[in-house]
Amino acid sequence: MNWSGVPEVATPRVMAQTLAVLFLLGGTAGLLAGLGAGAEGHGRETIVVLATSVLVAAVVAFRWGRAWARHVFHVAVFAASAVIAVAVTVSPDAISAVTIASLNSLVAINACFFFSLPLTVVHLVVALVSATVALVLRDDVPVVTALALVAAVIGLSTVTRGLVLRASSASRDPLTGLTNRRGFDSALGELMAASARNGEPLSAALLDLDHFKTINDTEGHDAGDRVLRRVAEVWRTALPTTAVLARHGGDEFALLLPGLAGPAALELVCRIRASHPDIGMSCGVAEHRAHDSAAQLMRRADLALYTVKAAGRGGCRLDDGPASDLVTDLAVALDSGAVTVHFQPIVDMGADEIVGVEALARWTHSERGPVSPVEFVAVAEQHGLMTRLGEHVFRTACTQLVELRTTTGRRLRLGVNVSGRELSDPSYPQRIRAVLAATGWSAAETVLEVTESLVEAESSTAVAALHELRALGFMIAIDDFGTGYSSLSRLDTLPVDILKLDASFIGTITTSPRRATMLRSIVGMAHVLGLDVVAEGVETAEQDAQLRAIGCRFGQGWLYGRPAPLADVVAQLDHADRAAALHA
Repeated sequence: MNWSGVPEVATPRVMAQTLAVLFLLGGTAGLLAGLGAGAEGHGRETIVVLATSVLVAAVVAFRWGRAWARHVFHVAVFAASAVIAVAVTVSPDAISAVTIASLNSLVAINACFFFSLPLTVVHLVVALVSATVALVLRDDVPVVTALALVAAVIGLSTVTRGLVLRASSASRDPLTGLTNRRGFDSALGELMAASARNGEPLSAALLDLDHFKTINDTEGHDAGDRVLRRVAEVWRTALPTTAVLARHGGDEFALLLPGLAGPAALELVCRIRASHPDIGMSCGVAEHRAHDSAAQLMRRADLALYTVKAAGRGGCRLDDGPASDLVTDLAVALDSGAVTVHFQPIVDMGADEIVGVEALARWTHSERGPVSPVEFVAVAEQHGLMTRLGEHVFRTACTQLVELRTTTGRRLRLGVNVSGRELSDPSYPQRIRAVLAATGWSAAETVLEVTESLVEAESSTAVAALHELRALGFMIAIDDFGTGYSSLSRLDTLPVDILKLDASFIGTITTSPRRATMLRSIVGMAHVLGLDVVAEGVETAEQDAQLRAIGCRFGQGWLYGRPAPLADVVAQLDHADRAAALHA
């Protein structure tokens, strides 16, 4: 327990409320002591005036105290000590003097709540010395009585300080020593209120360690704890003193930067992140806007973080403004059919032919032009449009492939991405069956692609939905396989048919013998388990040759074809047919 620092509970709001309450109690007690004094005269009137002034100060503190700088509270506590010393001096009798001197207990409580230990001691010394001297200079109060009062106040101060620091620890993460989520939420409310009053900017950031679960799984939780403590120390040292850094939970940190606008906050976050390059981190930043609630501010920071992670992790991003406009425009685009579907070929490398396609959403904004899928999918995820977007892509893809089959007789297997939000919706299996019924597409020709991170989440609703859909004939693929480890031990229990190896994994197989060996092991394991393997991100003939050599059957990537309208894929198929006929 850190006795020397400023208690965590000493926020402007708490300080203002505490000062107001204790001034109210002290003023009331002083007023009663003055009115009950045993003699009429100037001393009694002075005490009543002083007590009344303290009551007025209580009202002022309650109304405006939360906007005060910390030094103003020092002035208030010193002033209270001075008022008590004066009242003790002018008290008309010993009982009134001792009663008023005992009000230094309220000064002690204030000091213990508000200030660091050295400054608390200064306030206690000033209060106790001034009141004790005032008592001793009187002829009617024994010295031992004054000393007994000092001992009582010191004892009360010690206990109060311990309780205050214990209360502060409730808002502190025990592993890193940072503020926890509870303390962060409290600080966020305080800083947003301060920003509204003084007009200064406020930015928030969410910081997420990349692949932290891998560290825990491969090196143990002690190693993971060491990483968390190191990150906390690096950031705590580099941040300005006004910043609030919290461990938000697990491997996620949250940050408040009062006084910094979005671009400045982004620059600071990027600079500190670069100071520990051996620990990957993704960062999302958002600047508080007028009328933002706390939830809206943090949701925009989360959206920026999601965008970074969806783009491959390991970066920083600032929420760049009109997300609400983009949400509205995306909803309109879904209604009007402006969100289109492109198809990327999947090749059977053994037969050298296209056997399937993955459906991918594309959107060209009327003013902004093409919008990155990373951006608008993140917007859909964060603003409740993912269900509509996913169903639109699936319905459009099924309709086009049914038409292709009807007019040309070509049959292509369809792969569609499914988000965790969709699978966690209990109505998802029913809705996807309705699309099949409406379009005439077959479940047996459909691969539902879910990310490895979704499998890690182990949502009971999502896993149950996968089992139900597989029972209907759908095939299930784990997308981006190779970026984590948790699903590796669960491949025998999950309803999985296909592994799609992550593009970042494939990109190094021709330059890293160890990565090539790992790939050969994964392919062999998949074959033993009866799973097909699709290598994503194949871009070179060398990668293609390596994949064929180790027995990987299916490939997807720019080497075989970029995402394009179905008509372009059909043209590629026709060209391949003509080439095959010429060589026959």
